[in-house]
Amino acid sequence: MLPLATRLRKPPIFCISANHALMKATVTINSRGVVTLPAKLRQALGLKADDQLIAETTPEGLLLRPAVTLPPDVYTPEREHEFDEAESGLATMLNSAAAPEAKSRGKRRR
Repeated sequence: MLPLATRLRKPPIFCISANHALMKATVTINSRGVVTLPAKLRQALGLKADDQLIAETTPEGLLLRPAVTLPPDVYTPEREHEFDEAESGLATMLNSAAAPEAKSRGKRRR
């Protein structure tokens, strides 16, 4: 298969979104595989250091898009207690539902 650059034969186009103008940028991959995005492009996208991007191959070439990351939930002790109570209630309900089933199996064996 031919190298990606040979297959594309044109500079990549970065489509930001319908709210932003299309921007073109030529970027270089260094020997470690690092690609540096121009500052103007990073600013237009609101990208900052340590932001993650998803790289996808498309019929047109390579697509880079921002990855959505969600912060972990931090629960208060009160909220954790609510979860514990809910799990306890669920366990009680499941055990009570399983008990009649076990008794009916025992009656059949006699």
